[in-house]
Amino acid sequence: MFRKLKNVFIVIAMLLLVFWGYVMIVNRNATGMTGRQKVLKAVYPLVTWMNKLTNKNRTTLSHEKKVPPVSFYSLKLVLNDGSSLDLASLKGKKILLVNTASDCGYTGQYEQLQHLYNDHNQKLVIIGFPANDFKEQEKGTDQDIAAFCKKNYGVTFPLAQKSVVVKAPDQNAVFQWLTDPAKNGWNSQQPTWNFCKYLLSEDGILIDFFASGVEPTGKEVVSAIQ
Repeated sequence: MFRKLKNVFIVIAMLLLVFWGYVMIVNRNATGMTGRQKVLKAVYPLVTWMNKLTNKNRTTLSHEKKVPPVSFYSLKLVLNDGSSLDLASLKGKKILLVNTASDCGYTGQYEQLQHLYNDHNQKLVIIGFPANDFKEQEKGTDQDIAAFCKKNYGVTFPLAQKSVVVKAPDQNAVFQWLTDPAKNGWNSQQPTWNFCKYLLSEDGILIDFFASGVEPTGKEVVSAIQ
């Protein structure tokens, strides 16, 4: 009995050693990441595979183009460096708005969002909205978040100032618009977790919602952009 337990312990130890070696390889260029963040980055492909297998967190909502009661372009946004972005300056491009977090199983989507931005930046703007609304998975400061995203995922698309994205008295004004049918014309779906995605047309009309499990480079998002 003792020998069997010893063998089981040895096998588990070897598996953990192999897994940690894989984590280190995946994160060989990582800078300033915690052990948790390294593990999350390493297991993101597994999370993606499991979501596809179970169809978990893969809700999509779409709506025909209809002029919203309140113009999206009437809003302004504070970026994470403190500067202001007049959203009217984005007219003529599709806009993908994503609530983000640094300590989430979906944090690996930062890399996919950057790939999407690289491939379509002539006609697409992506804006990340860091938020600490789900299991406190974004505790860093705006400066911490910006450095983390740039160093570990090569993010060059704009990030908003850290804010609240779920329905609450202090909800970010952009997400107030995204989740209020009286403003956007049809959608009341608030983010269900980190990395939900809202797509607007070139004329500022909300046309799609993609839940966390829909990858930024997946066919659903790419076909909606093209």
